[in-house]
Amino acid sequence: MDVKIEQSWKDALTTEFKKPYFKELTNFVRNEYKSATIYPPPKEIFSAFNHCSYDDVKVVIIGQDPYHGAGQANGLCFSVHDTVRTPPSLQNIFKEIHSDIGAPIPATGNLEQWADQGVLLLNATLTVRAGNTGSHQGKGWEEFTDAVIQTLSNTKTGIVFLLWGNYAKQKGSVIDTTKHHVLTAPHPSPFSAHSGFFGCRHFSKTNKLLKSMGRAPIQWA
Repeated sequence: MDVKIEQSWKDALTTEFKKPYFKELTNFVRNEYKSATIYPPPKEIFSAFNHCSYDDVKVVIIGQDPYHGAGQANGLCFSVHDTVRTPPSLQNIFKEIHSDIGAPIPATGNLEQWADQGVLLLNATLTVRAGNTGSHQGKGWEEFTDAVIQTLSNTKTGIVFLLWGNYAKQKGSVIDTTKHHVLTAPHPSPFSAHSGFFGCRHFSKTNKLLKSMGRAPIQWA
């Protein structure tokens, strides 16, 4: 696995890439791609970083695993390729956006345009075996993505972190809330969206926070 990641991230995480666990992770992932069907495609493993440079991060959304169905995962949490049916959790995200700011439901579940505006769509693990959710957990990805969150918390100010569900809240527990804004809600999955994700209004709240800091709001539509 070659680390084909945008230069500002490569600079910010340079010590992380040199650590023993990352070398072990690299070997594991490389062997997995040789021996099994793995998602997303290798060139999209670091898409979240390549669409949203370290210098441009304004908002962070934390997911867990990439989608494990054929052709779904594109390296951005909750996002799918243009030709793929919008998954249930993302449908609920779009419903909340529509309710919150009146934006129409998009025809595609591809969230690259969010990432290109400064939204880091970060999964905790960046790869997964086809049809086997959680199969690449505990191999080093979580340590890497923890370091990403810690680095952003330590070196930047005024990022809006959206933590949906208990897993994301736990992963975001290292965020310095004296420097950053943290908005929490239940996960948007059909099992929990009605217990507080619907009505959380995180999208208008995020834009209000960004405007208060003199930053351009995110075009969520």
